[in-house]
Amino acid sequence: MKSKFPLVALIGKYQTLASGSSSASSRSVLEDIADFLHVQGCEVVFEQDTAHNMGISGYRVLEVQSIGEQCSLGLVVGGDGTMLGIGRQLARFGVPLIGINQGRLGFITDIPLGTFRATLAPMLHGKFEEDHRSLIHARVMRDGHCVYDALAMNDVVVNRAATSGMVELRVEVDGHFVANQRADGLIIATPTGSTAYSLSAGGPILHPSIPGWVLVPIAPHTLSNRPIVLANATEIAIEVVAGRDASASFDTQSLASLLHGDRIVVTHSEHHVRFLHPKGWSYFDTLRQKLHWNEGVA
Repeated sequence: MKSKFPLVALIGKYQTLASGSSSASSRSVLEDIADFLHVQGCEVVFEQDTAHNMGISGYRVLEVQSIGEQCSLGLVVGGDGTMLGIGRQLARFGVPLIGINQGRLGFITDIPLGTFRATLAPMLHGKFEEDHRSLIHARVMRDGHCVYDALAMNDVVVNRAATSGMVELRVEVDGHFVANQRADGLIIATPTGSTAYSLSAGGPILHPSIPGWVLVPIAPHTLSNRPIVLANATEIAIEVVAGRDASASFDTQSLASLLHGDRIVVTHSEHHVRFLHPKGWSYFDTLRQKLHWNEGVA
């Protein structure tokens, strides 16, 4: 049977695919997956950095933009961090992504490596569930000018340096003043990011279908400053009022140093990330497995 995805890009976490794994074993994993895809009727290309850093040859190599323009599917081998990085870059092209998990947790890379053959085979021939995830568009504004522009799939975090005291942040929603918060920082998380840093800071889990964000203070000075869920159609602005060495991070993968008076303006991105999951996949199955719900229940 002909594959629904004629041209598939393989993207790997080439630094270390699995804890303690060697580059040789990691390369072997990717080559095994490439061979399997070929048997399924797919032409395989490798993402440029993955091929170069893993020493993979014998396959066509494309940079990320070309993958977006030419490929019908991206197959990401690694952990959630690998998926976050490539998901942001490919979102504007609408290329669907499948994640094979070699990380520890795997909320968005949900296919175990050991079952990839049995799981992928029906997916490549059209039997899958599709799941769309929203993105945050964030800008750092300084004296009326944008000095940093980024997308985030998980979260935007404004916080203090490890050796500094609290920061004071002015929060506005759609131009309306909300509060000045003194805290270690503030998280704006998407539903995808609600199971990441936001969850550890006391925020709620948001189902991916909810068009919202959660605003979570990190160790607030006033304990009545609690997480709040907002519609993602709003514009959130966070201004640095006081505190030393503040910074903004985007999915913990890019960082902007902040000055007093800087404003981090967050809006809903026009792009979204397309994930494909095995037929019968459920978000609640993922939560139950990854968060160890139901353990010890007879």
